[in-house]
Amino acid sequence: MYSKFDITTARYGDVKDMHYHLAILPWGSTEPHNLHLPYCTDMLHAQAVAFEAAEKAAMNGVNAMVLPGIPLGSQNPGQIELPFCIHASQRTQIAVLEDIVESLKKQGINKLLIMNGHGGNNFKGMIRDIMIKNPGFLITVVAWFSILPLKDFFEEKIDDHGGEQETCVMLHYYPELVNLNQAGDGHHNDFKIEGLNDKTAWAPRDWAQTTKDTGVGNPKKATAEKGKRYIEAVMDRIVKFVTDFALNDSLY
Repeated sequence: MYSKFDITTARYGDVKDMHYHLAILPWGSTEPHNLHLPYCTDMLHAQAVAFEAAEKAAMNGVNAMVLPGIPLGSQNPGQIELPFCIHASQRTQIAVLEDIVESLKKQGINKLLIMNGHGGNNFKGMIRDIMIKNPGFLITVVAWFSILPLKDFFEEKIDDHGGEQETCVMLHYYPELVNLNQAGDGHHNDFKIEGLNDKTAWAPRDWAQTTKDTGVGNPKKATAEKGKRYIEAVMDRIVKFVTDFALNDSLY
């Protein structure tokens, strides 16, 4: 559906005379999500959230252009061996981000919001490097999936990847892309070392040792209604941030 806030459908004739406060960049991954969700679930989620946020922020006087989603995320050992799972190195990701920033700067757009949809992505170091090299250019990140406690909206206590949360949101935005009949139960194995489970230390999970269906968390209780309720609550926070970020000249 056409939108002047979605660059994949927007026409130059409609945007050339408009002032845009910021660009929003959906960023996800390409990886299996249990057996029932699309490979690009993270990017599709990030795009849908970004589109809705841009449309609602427009009611507050904000013009935000949503850029094409980036389906290039960081993967774990045991994932990258799975068919069509794509790992993008930090070098690749920062190169993509640098080129986008350079393009926006030339157009007089000096604010970028990354709408992150993939828990394996980490933009902090990249953003620090780019902002040091580009004084006056502001970059912020929203990880839409971690803004609110999941326990307030969903039933499963373990809900990490391709589970109830992601399935509910996909049922809300893209029900035609979900096949719950295919879903595995998302059973996972913890680390043998306690300190890795209680977050004393961190190591990447070996996906082949962690899960059999690529999911972590059972999606079987997912409904579109849960997804709608959750997104409505998350969206309130995101739209307020987009509005504040757009209409303030600095972060301080």
